[in-house]
Amino acid sequence: MVQDTEQQAPSVTPSTPARVLLPSVLPAVAVGVLSSLLLVGVEAAAEQLQDVLWETVPDALGIGRYSVAWMFVMLVATGVAVGLVVWKVPGHAGPDPATTGLDAPVLPPVVLPGLLLATALMLAGGPSLGPENPIIAVNVGLAVWLGGRAVPRAPGRIWPALAEAATIGALFGTPVAAALVISEVLSRQETRGLLWDNLFAPLTAATAGALTVTLIDHPSFDLDLPSFGRPGWGDLLVAGVVAAAGALLGMCAVRALPYVHGVFRRLRHPMLMLPAGGAVLGCLAALGGHLTLFKGLDEMAELAHDPDGWSAGEFAVMTVVKLAALLVATSCGLRGGRIFPAVFAGTALGLCAHALVSGVHPSVGVSAGVLGMLLAITRQGWISLFVAAVLIDSPGILALLCVASLPAWLLVTGRPQMQLRPDGTPVR
Repeated sequence: MVQDTEQQAPSVTPSTPARVLLPSVLPAVAVGVLSSLLLVGVEAAAEQLQDVLWETVPDALGIGRYSVAWMFVMLVATGVAVGLVVWKVPGHAGPDPATTGLDAPVLPPVVLPGLLLATALMLAGGPSLGPENPIIAVNVGLAVWLGGRAVPRAPGRIWPALAEAATIGALFGTPVAAALVISEVLSRQETRGLLWDNLFAPLTAATAGALTVTLIDHPSFDLDLPSFGRPGWGDLLVAGVVAAAGALLGMCAVRALPYVHGVFRRLRHPMLMLPAGGAVLGCLAALGGHLTLFKGLDEMAELAHDPDGWSAGEFAVMTVVKLAALLVATSCGLRGGRIFPAVFAGTALGLCAHALVSGVHPSVGVSAGVLGMLLAITRQGWISLFVAAVLIDSPGILALLCVASLPAWLLVTGRPQMQLRPDGTPVR
């Protein structure tokens, strides 16, 4: 009887001793600081180049900074410049960006300079992509290369986890984002010990990365939209509808990715694919205007600064154009990530809902639109909730988003995500 009771007793997951966790602190801090400095350096260099390309040069030529002609020229030129890097620089700027996500592969050191250069050119040139995917890949490659030499006895798998967490913490200015992403990754893997034991070193790296960026750059994602008080039943309905609409629109882009990607792959050579992608992006910019250029954070803040400054039709056009630009930029081979452009598209969708129905609070519309869009594009629930919530400085919005995420998740779960396998088939 005693034996049966012992056999039926629930097992307790053993915790990891502090003496095992403590040696990971110094490597994690080092990776966090270096990863964030690389991110800040690339973005600062890209901003300087952007000022030259989009202000100094057109002013000197007497051409409008965001005229249709200049936007077209710049986007084609960006395609040519990145195409040259992909064609001629050793390593060819890494793998096809449509096949990569936040979980970056470990690239050999020879690939990293070309990938950094292609990313900086892309960020400055105006395509609708963010820095997240390539910067994570570069930081992972550097961490594995340098860490393996500095601490050869450390498990090799620790360096990619530290670099990914550090970069995500730096990108969003808080380690919470990295903890949420890593928790989702750990849920799909076999791990030993408690969750927080597994998170200890990555969270340390993410904290170091976030603090470094905060001290240097002071990032903020708050859109400073009109304050939102206590949510009502109408707000709950609006959040659910807008989040579902964002998820459906995002899924349209996801479904189109293999086909658009296949069209560009038929061109075969990077000096054909990338300039052709730049030409298509130039046409889209002519349709959507200059606010649909770049990764979208500054442009999103400009939209939110005056929620009533555009009509519903104009917001709708910006939403569709931004999604289409994200799709084309990903498909043609430009190096970049998909989160920040998706956030812009979700913001424009939420403001479109506000312009259509004045009773829709802009904070509710924007956060729900971003939530649904990110669920479709990333298929990561925690990071989608986090990003949607940090855009709005209101604790009350989180409960609405948790409820609104349920119908949106039912629409996207089990369906393809915005990432392809090397053979061109969608990842599920």
